[in-house]
Amino acid sequence: MKAKIDSSIADKFTNNLSVWYTLNHRELPWRASKDPYKIWLSEIILQQTRVAQGTSYYQNFVEHYPTIYDFERAPLDDILKLWQGLGYYSRARNMHKCAHQIVEYEHGQFPQNYARLIQLIGIGKYTAAAIASICFDQPVPAIDGNAFRVYARYFGIYEDISLGKTFKIFFEQGQAIMPRDNPGDFNQAVMELGARICLPKKPLCEDCPVHTSCFAKSKKEQHTLPIKTKKIKVKDRYMDYVVLKHKDSLLVHKREGKDIWQGLYDFLLFETDILSKNRIFELLKELGLKEVQNVNSSQEYKHLLSHQKLHIHFHLVEIKEWQNFEVICQKYELEALHISKLEGLAVPKPIETFLASEFSIFN
Repeated sequence: MKAKIDSSIADKFTNNLSVWYTLNHRELPWRASKDPYKIWLSEIILQQTRVAQGTSYYQNFVEHYPTIYDFERAPLDDILKLWQGLGYYSRARNMHKCAHQIVEYEHGQFPQNYARLIQLIGIGKYTAAAIASICFDQPVPAIDGNAFRVYARYFGIYEDISLGKTFKIFFEQGQAIMPRDNPGDFNQAVMELGARICLPKKPLCEDCPVHTSCFAKSKKEQHTLPIKTKKIKVKDRYMDYVVLKHKDSLLVHKREGKDIWQGLYDFLLFETDILSKNRIFELLKELGLKEVQNVNSSQEYKHLLSHQKLHIHFHLVEIKEWQNFEVICQKYELEALHISKLEGLAVPKPIETFLASEFSIFN
């Protein structure tokens, strides 16, 4: 159920939060602009990471691609390379598609209202609301994890935020209290409060500008709200990478299809349902390799994605004969690259970590 909300409580929230934000907001590079391209970039990046890390990614993208036209013209491989380390590479691919959509069908201009923005590829309700409010002064609440937490605690909203139908309740609450002047600042104030004060585990209630009228603080339910019951089921995957090396060249593979890391580079991959020790000897037999100079298997690398836990072993295999190297290259549709070229590729984080450790690349 939802606690009864009176106008005085809502007014205290809006007024006190606005004053606090004016005096205490962080000076971030995208906040100096109302350019929808830059706001779009920053919002998508910050869905992936914290401000401290995201700022360098944002600045790197703006430096390489100052406008939506530059971004749209860039090869996807280059976009993925700049995105490397953020994860959720589908978002980078969707950004590239979205840029094409804007250049091709919108004459390079972002639509100026929420309803049209939300129809662009990769732009969801939150990002559309952020762009619409910050850039075009549309009074549309931006509901992200921070907003869910702030609104649930302050107004005493007990609906389960893991359920899709709950979004409407929070959206309508945001609409009801959103000022018509500077709606972009209001949305950013809510995000700022959630990011810096109304923290998930240890909220800094005494530093909060609205704590005197906060429902959760008055009921001592800061750690109860928001309600979230749905748990993500995590699947284990067991992956053996055979890193085939001949002199100073390695065989690499560009991932296609709809699996993880689409468009990124990795090595020859074999998967099993369970962890298998000494699997490399089975793999060498499967590859038809009898003469190798050296085999070096790594310890297990663990990498957690939103729905998957990856258990990865790397097996560095030095092949003596070029002919064997070439046969495998053709059979598995791999590409032979000199080690010095690998740093220019967009690779998943575990591959980057392995290459940094084994060949001092990406260090």
